[in-house]
Amino acid sequence: MSAPRFDGKVVLVTGAAQGMGRTIALHMASLGALVAVNDRVDDPRLHELAHDIGGYVAVADVSDRSAVFAMVADVRDNFGPIDVLVSNHAYMTMDSFLNHDDTDWWRVVKTNLAGTFWLIQAALPDMRASGAGRIVVTSSIWGVIGWPEATAYSASKAGLVSLVKTLGREVAPENIVINAIAPGITDTPQLQVDADAAGLPLTEMHAIYAQGIPLGRIGKPEEIAHTVAMLADFNMSALVGQTIQVNGGEVRSRV
Repeated sequence: MSAPRFDGKVVLVTGAAQGMGRTIALHMASLGALVAVNDRVDDPRLHELAHDIGGYVAVADVSDRSAVFAMVADVRDNFGPIDVLVSNHAYMTMDSFLNHDDTDWWRVVKTNLAGTFWLIQAALPDMRASGAGRIVVTSSIWGVIGWPEATAYSASKAGLVSLVKTLGREVAPENIVINAIAPGITDTPQLQVDADAAGLPLTEMHAIYAQGIPLGRIGKPEEIAHTVAMLADFNMSALVGQTIQVNGGEVRSRV
């Protein structure tokens, strides 16, 4: 099976200033896509990335509905109608269930779940006008199995799995295909935060996480990017409403 091509397709990737989002944007651009890169603030890293890939900077806090719709309109007017949406952003805090601040709990859900809802609402008209579209949503292994002291994050990511299942059925007749990925532990800047919190070197943190993974190592952002490109491929439409678990075999449940 040849690698997908996205020549001339406009792709919007959220959460693209670093980590998986940045790698996804780079990979999609390498496959010919015109990539609009989003993050919450006007980060210099976004401008550097956009410059390197010939892309477009699209700043918006996705927890703000009006900002999302304004951003998508800006991309449409100045870069082109969106063919592929990669909803990759995330916000996470952790605390015990009874101690988790109510405002922050709902901020997590609003960013991850409602933010994706609004992004899809804003991008769908472009896809309907062109007669086709692809949407890839980043859930999480924690949205599949849950995690202690991460109720808001896990609940929001589980909500994305259900959103993709349901919306996949609704829009597939229009040749708009939506699927999700549920990455396991992946080598992103978040792991440095984990290592610092545990008082460990980053390499040791990687080794600890790898112990529970049959593959024997944590994931690579490039593996996530290749999976996103596969799900966004316009030559493949049989996968609808699925959540692909990219986790090295750590979890093998059906979602």
